[in-house]
Amino acid sequence: MTELNTERTRRAIVEHTRRLADSAAAAGPTAAVPTAPKWTVTDLVTHVGQTQHWVAEIIERRITDPTQLPTEMAISPADSREWQAWLSKSAQRVAAACSDDALDAPVFNAAGDERSGTRFWMYSMLNEAVIHGFDAASAADQPVDIDADVAAALITNHFAMLTSPTWEMQRPTSAHALRGTGQTLQWLATDTADGWFVERRPEGATWQAATRHATVTVTGPAPSLLLTLTRRLPLTGRETTDINVDGDADLAQHWLDNTAHASD
Repeated sequence: MTELNTERTRRAIVEHTRRLADSAAAAGPTAAVPTAPKWTVTDLVTHVGQTQHWVAEIIERRITDPTQLPTEMAISPADSREWQAWLSKSAQRVAAACSDDALDAPVFNAAGDERSGTRFWMYSMLNEAVIHGFDAASAADQPVDIDADVAAALITNHFAMLTSPTWEMQRPTSAHALRGTGQTLQWLATDTADGWFVERRPEGATWQAATRHATVTVTGPAPSLLLTLTRRLPLTGRETTDINVDGDADLAQHWLDNTAHASD
């Protein structure tokens, strides 16, 4: 599977946050976000900057007890002309918090999986910057460039989240909907040769890095797969002409319909 080293991940958080800030400035504070209909661009910027500062504090303080998580959020600038500097600071802060010394330090992991807390949060922050960067670009009617290796790593993170020990506690409706009787879904990236094989079992969905025959196979470049999985692009239609669906398309659509993240 495609993996990012920690330096690459930290740089990508900063770079995609910069792109988000540029798109947000171009769109303007009151612009609607087509891919997040309940939000304006101001809401988007506030969410990303506050989340980065919040996560940075968790790692900096080496918080392990979820009852001790920060309760105060950073205040976003009232003047949108200050957004770029504010987001640059929040991105740099969370990237610095994810230092090599912190990677395996005791830190709370909200997914409850085998990753260290810092590694969990680092990928979560990369996901926030990339996906919400796409949201900001959509609001500004700008193109988006996501490197294949970044997209592939975030797809792996996506499936890890959906099948993590705490997903059912946090999103029980989603977790229950993803159960099945052995139906399988294969997601294949044409630009990285990665494959993600999902099986829907009565006790819950599982995934593994594999390429196998499946009930439905969805193939395309990793960035397009990522944006489809995160429901930024539809499974089929004009916007996703580089995605191919072979098999039970309704099964793939049902998966997408029931896998919203809390920040969607």
